[in-house]
Amino acid sequence: MSKEKNSKNIEFVHSFRNSAGYINAFRGRTFVIAFGGEMLADEQFAPLVHDIALLNSLGIKLVLVHGARPQIESRLKERKFTSEYVDDIRVTDDNALVCVKEASSSVRADIEALLSIGLTNSPVSCSRISVISGNFVTAQPYGVRDGVDYMHTGEVRKIEHNAINQALENNSIVLLSPIGYSSTGEIFNLSVEDVATAAAIELNANKLIYLVDAKGVTNKRKSLIRELTMDDANKLLEENKKLDAPIQRYLTSAIKACRNEIERTHILNRHIEGALLLELFTRDGCGTLITSESFEDIRPATIEDLAGLIELISPLEEEDILVRRSREKLEMEIEHFTVVERDGMIIACAALYPFLQDKVAELACLAVHPDYQGKNRGDQLLKYIERQTKQLGIKQLFVLTTRTAHWFRERGYASSDIKKLPVKRKSLYNYQRQSKMFAKNI
Repeated sequence: MSKEKNSKNIEFVHSFRNSAGYINAFRGRTFVIAFGGEMLADEQFAPLVHDIALLNSLGIKLVLVHGARPQIESRLKERKFTSEYVDDIRVTDDNALVCVKEASSSVRADIEALLSIGLTNSPVSCSRISVISGNFVTAQPYGVRDGVDYMHTGEVRKIEHNAINQALENNSIVLLSPIGYSSTGEIFNLSVEDVATAAAIELNANKLIYLVDAKGVTNKRKSLIRELTMDDANKLLEENKKLDAPIQRYLTSAIKACRNEIERTHILNRHIEGALLLELFTRDGCGTLITSESFEDIRPATIEDLAGLIELISPLEEEDILVRRSREKLEMEIEHFTVVERDGMIIACAALYPFLQDKVAELACLAVHPDYQGKNRGDQLLKYIERQTKQLGIKQLFVLTTRTAHWFRERGYASSDIKKLPVKRKSLYNYQRQSKMFAKNI
């Protein structure tokens, strides 16, 4: 076997093993996936259909919400009709409503046809995917706002969640169009975001996912923001008035979803090949994640973290960067450890051993996973430990190290004499390692 082929095999095995936990966790969960009509207009939907079919085959319950804006615009142009937008919301007059109905019906039919193909070139290529659509959305008029009559533009009043859940339990994919019906038989043009958010909330979905034209949510330097809490998203909307109108709508939708107990909303660049799979089955994804709580958490370690701790520090012990600790010793000292957990994985740790009589404490076993180094996690963890030290009434924090002296010196730790170690700690000092001591007054 060639080195190149062996490398690809190892990469595949590594990726598959990493995704296995997500595959298991997502089985039986409900995801709402929303996308604009551009997906079909740009012929991007065929590869997305393959990924959607794959998710369906893994036992994930899927609700798809499609848009039809470019298709509507095309029909308006053909008929030489005009359509007004106010605050990026279409004012749907009688002429526009005809185009809305035609475009939505056409897009829905195209999606159903593509989903009927299923998973091509796979063992389940002959398995038919059932797609259910219907009058699941009850709507009401958007009304007159700031003197503007939006006419046939509406907003979601109710989602028929019982009927949708029944279809999902039968392993069908549910397809929702941006059209709603009133109890009096009227038809309303709805926004994708309104339908998707309402569906996610009514179905108590585990994820709300948007495939968008943009890179995702970016900062003022146009760099992708990987994660936002609900509060961060609110702050971004308030402070960055130059955000594109679509991104403002997606963020507003994500905030509303978070407030209604939807765990995670994802905003993905639709132009990235396999964006859906990259976001769902890799730890760092490829888009922007909005959560009600932080995606990454610094917290005290528990006995359940033992396997993750061992996996994190074992390579550093092999290189003699950290002192070797047996599993039994880790179990006994687990209460001294603090960990950084990222989506179920322990990516950093540190231990604090206080010597209360001497009013000093030792910082030990500070480690960051190689994939997450260089991103200030070591600094964040160090500051967390220093705050813990202060709360204990301890005046000084010291560390013994063989390889990372400069890192600690850059953070205010000064060289100190081993003779100044607390008596209990001095008796355990390993003179063969010749570790250097650095200390900082807290």
